[in-house]
Amino acid sequence: MQQSNRLRELDFLRGIAIILVIARHQLLFPFLKTMGWIGVDLFFVLSGFLVSGLLFKEYLRYGQVNPRLFLIRRGFKIYPIFYLTYIGYMLPKILLHKLELKKVLFEVFFIQNYALGWGYTYAASWSLAVEEHFYFGLALLIWYITSKKREWITNSDENKRFSILEKIVLSMLLIVFLLRIISNVLFPGHDVKNMTMTHLRIDSLLAGVLISYWYYFKNEKLNLLFLKYQKYLLALSCLFLSFTPFIEPVPSFFVKTFGFSMLYIAFGILLIYFLVDKTINKKMNAIFSTTLVNYVSKIGFCSYSIYIIHSFVIYVVGFLELKNHYLSFLLTFVFSTIFGFVMTYKVEKYFLAYRDKYFPSRSI
Repeated sequence: MQQSNRLRELDFLRGIAIILVIARHQLLFPFLKTMGWIGVDLFFVLSGFLVSGLLFKEYLRYGQVNPRLFLIRRGFKIYPIFYLTYIGYMLPKILLHKLELKKVLFEVFFIQNYALGWGYTYAASWSLAVEEHFYFGLALLIWYITSKKREWITNSDENKRFSILEKIVLSMLLIVFLLRIISNVLFPGHDVKNMTMTHLRIDSLLAGVLISYWYYFKNEKLNLLFLKYQKYLLALSCLFLSFTPFIEPVPSFFVKTFGFSMLYIAFGILLIYFLVDKTINKKMNAIFSTTLVNYVSKIGFCSYSIYIIHSFVIYVVGFLELKNHYLSFLLTFVFSTIFGFVMTYKVEKYFLAYRDKYFPSRSI
């Protein structure tokens, strides 16, 4: 599973993201419930960075990318856990004779965010659809660009500020922002779909791609610029996150237009800080303790499985009808984590071992 090659600090961020998501779906504190949805946006930025990094490393090693291999390897990572767990999500609807096959098909083919808005058997599955659409689009984009002239991805002319790839990604960020404004103005009654449709949410993932490009192709310049303006950038990140504990996202025009953009900028700055600061792990250990950081990072390592299973755990905990919401959150968090760890280290590990044997990575 190549855990030793992972960056502990980024797994820590993923751990924070999944904790926020659980706090959104199972009440702990009101302000965490209000802001917990931003965990998904943090996931998106991190995913955009990490997944595109696989393709960029492959390109740097071979001068080209293999989109078929990339998608197969992604499939081994995503599909086994999703489809095996999905059986559990269908059971309550089957037992209650409420299963709608058409909606099941929307979900298993990852188009629920367009057909339904939220997911069908569990609402949070909409974000998995966004990620799936991103994987396919990214693989095709990078393959197309790297199959053209080398200058499309790396500038030979130092006088040019941006490469073709950077211009494409920056243009897409602007287009998505404009589409959000248009969609929310013309279709104000589509609150959920305006929050979940891929073409309105993919910019957070694209922001991660842009940061990944800078990290692998312009690392020295990225470090120099960020360290020069670090204080101002971190202050901007905090400012852009400041609205999140106070505004519910679904009915808010501000959140679904400017807010989403502010989030990926804020999380993008935070990601760069974690990448550039070579002492970040020492700082985290000093602030939170080594034990806590290690634990949150382990949660981050298993975050996909935890994300998949946590809604089912919430459903089961709901049957207890507990009046103490702190206890409900504790049970949800503990059992989601336990099941997530088991799924990651047992189920996912099995499929990834098969993947690495027959479809070895070209990015290591």
